Amino acid sequence: MKRFRRSVSFGALALAGALALPLSWSGAAQGAPAARADGALGATGLKGADPSVLRVGDTYVAVKSADGGILVRQASSLDGLASAPAKKVWSDTGDLGEVWTPEVVRDGGRYYIYFSAGRSAAHRMYVISSASPDSGYTAAKKLALPDDKWAIDGTLFTFQGQRWFVWSGWAGDTNVEQNLYIARMSDPTTPTGKRSVISQPRESWERVVGDPYINEAPEAIKDPNGQLHVVYSANGSWSNQYCLADLRLRAGGDPTYVWDWYKSNGCLFGSHRETMMSGWDPTPHVDGPGHHTFALRDGDINTSPPAGNKVPFMFHAVAKGTPYAWENRYWYSGSFVWWGDTTYRRADVPGAETNTGWSLKFFE
Repeated sequence: MKRFRRSVSFGALALAGALALPLSWSGAAQGAPAARADGALGATGLKGADPSVLRVGDTYVAVKSADGGILVRQASSLDGLASAPAKKVWSDTGDLGEVWTPEVVRDGGRYYIYFSAGRSAAHRMYVISSASPDSGYTAAKKLALPDDKWAIDGTLFTFQGQRWFVWSGWAGDTNVEQNLYIARMSDPTTPTGKRSVISQPRESWERVVGDPYINEAPEAIKDPNGQLHVVYSANGSWSNQYCLADLRLRAGGDPTYVWDWYKSNGCLFGSHRETMMSGWDPTPHVDGPGHHTFALRDGDINTSPPAGNKVPFMFHAVAKGTPYAWENRYWYSGSFVWWGDTTYRRADVPGAETNTGWSLKFFE
């Protein structure tokens, strides 16, 4: 991919005439924050990285890798997940290797947990499933992703009646850079057709930390106009330059055609002003926020919230004043709003140079 320009124009939040926030979304982002284990605003007290949470009825279901397996927690609030008992639902009895970044989704009333496992260049995506969130999971099945290359951070979503799988991976067999790929799915466990790249870490603000340069942890969501977004993490997770950025699919665009995607002109959620998109501010309380989860109802992007109030989400970060290291990461509860009339700009590529629509603003 050729380079995107870093300029942007943005508009005010479209509050006037916006839809009221549904009752099922209310409350989770309201009120005073609870006491925090690490003293930082928003920290849930759950130490670790890579949160994945969905909401089923009044219950939040979270998954996390630990001790060579996958743990499930359930609670009535995002902050309550830290004190909820953890139940191990899968163990790596087949010696697949390092188990990374499980992602829970719900499809047809069944729970699917996607995760990456392997050693070094052998990492591939796997899936387990169950009718219950915390028991009865199947044996792990390797996803037959097109080209069978190194793959992590995969997740399933349905857009306009078609299932899709999006993940972070390598173009070849060596660790040059991590790109975002998408492929169709004929069912929750069966990829079909080719893989298509939708983003590569080629912008200056996502190449501050590299070796390799990274786009990872993609999460799909639909904006109030029904357009598809993939919000992802850029820069190395081992650095406090880690941040969230956005890909927006143009109205009527083809998810497999890279030039139908428009990239934000900077980080939307990060701790360094120099890499933020114009009009977006860095985080005051945490360093290196990234690898988020939108905690959607049923994990379904078709339940994405409308414009209006702040809506809860989760991410991992390190409290400011604490040395930035993987072992100092916590899960944080925060919120976001849809931000209207935002123009993403690019140059020297096929298609229109600008695309205006909804973006997102995130808050600790």
